[in-house]
Amino acid sequence: MSTSFDVIVIGAGPGGYIAAIRAAQLGFNVACIDEWKNAAGGPAPGGTCTNVGCIPSKALLQSSENFEQAGKHFGEHGISLSNLKMDVATMIGRKDAVVKQNNDGILYLFKKNKVTFFHGRGSFARAVDGGYEIAVAGDKPATLVGKQIIVATGSSARALPGAPFDEQSILSNDGALAIGAVPRRLGLIGSGVIGLEMGSVWRRLGSEVTVLEALPTFLGAVDEQIAKEARKAFDKQGLRIELGVKVGEVKAGKKGVTVSYANDKGEAQTLEVDKLIVSIGRVPNTTGLNAEAVGLKLGERGDVLVDDDCRTNLPGVWAVGDVVRGPMLAHKAEEEGVAVAERIAGQHGHVDFNLVPWVIYTHPEIAWVGQTEQQLKAAGVKYRAGTFPFMANGRARALGDTTGMVKFLADAATDEILGVHIVGPQASELIAEACVAMAFRASSEDIARICHAHPSLSESTKEAALAVDKRTLNF
Repeated sequence: MSTSFDVIVIGAGPGGYIAAIRAAQLGFNVACIDEWKNAAGGPAPGGTCTNVGCIPSKALLQSSENFEQAGKHFGEHGISLSNLKMDVATMIGRKDAVVKQNNDGILYLFKKNKVTFFHGRGSFARAVDGGYEIAVAGDKPATLVGKQIIVATGSSARALPGAPFDEQSILSNDGALAIGAVPRRLGLIGSGVIGLEMGSVWRRLGSEVTVLEALPTFLGAVDEQIAKEARKAFDKQGLRIELGVKVGEVKAGKKGVTVSYANDKGEAQTLEVDKLIVSIGRVPNTTGLNAEAVGLKLGERGDVLVDDDCRTNLPGVWAVGDVVRGPMLAHKAEEEGVAVAERIAGQHGHVDFNLVPWVIYTHPEIAWVGQTEQQLKAAGVKYRAGTFPFMANGRARALGDTTGMVKFLADAATDEILGVHIVGPQASELIAEACVAMAFRASSEDIARICHAHPSLSESTKEAALAVDKRTLNF
């Protein structure tokens, strides 16, 4: 087996495996190194996203959504059920099977594109003439040499100080995806994407869920009007959300976890739960990379420092995804991976952070791209806004899912779309139209004049665009 490569990618998460495949498509001899293991000890490429993030969480969200629909809404359709129950072990088993399908799919793609895969931990050994020596530690140790290196080592969950993850009582996203039975009381620290999604899963299955958030506002990165609409829906569902809290001591014992905290008024409070999920952000994975061996510069957070093109301080060394600046999103990592592979080939890969969509897969789903109304106000940009509620959409009524709205923000002078924000059914799919429109610098009128299928949820996108000019047709 060859040990000398044009491109070596360290990490096979969304950024890494996509970078490897694109580089191979461009004619390079490529190796990709990844250390994730499945339950049998075999390779499990795909990183956090595939193994303990995006993919398994969506599998559990779908299972729990089916359970809730069967228990609370099938009757509206004339479907009668009795003795409804959830087999958690089967649900977790299905989730694991979905993950394995994705792992195997990546291995197949490597083979198809002639990417050489090494199962183990990759790290820098030393700089050599024309490139870098990379050590692979694992069951089959190896030493590789690459002319170009792409670091795509991802990120890990941030733990609370003094309360490390034991994945039994105090859980990261990893442990939250493997809970063996429905906890009677579930606590979450942090109301971000992971917290809300996992809280939604177990709330649907019967848990009493309490979310403690340090910030005084709910979903501060989301457009304020959309966040308020989402909060109303979550409150109605029974999610208990406390904002502006200051978490103190966290104790794990035989009976569960006790969290001492001060509420937004400074009053001492205690939360007792069976399981506690901590979702307070993530930290870049650079421990064990041996960056110092070659002089690779890291930031204060342990991130790899890069320029706008993902170049590090070292010639021929690049970094993408969660391990660098920017949003920690799988699709952002993928775009950077493609762009870097193309730059290595002398092409002009490009990533526009303003066109990276964000999605929270709760019910209702929340999705957005571009700027929020509060950002435009802060920047002094003159804009026009248009909204359309799903309760006025025929397809949403037929689905029995009318919560939420679509919101357009357009430049007051040019009508160029500056941001689109959605809370409601299938927001994760609907946001794609906005991304395409903004990539081509479309105006709200452009969307308003495009024929959309009837009946469809996407008609709400058209109507929101019409609302910018105060001429909706169905509301």
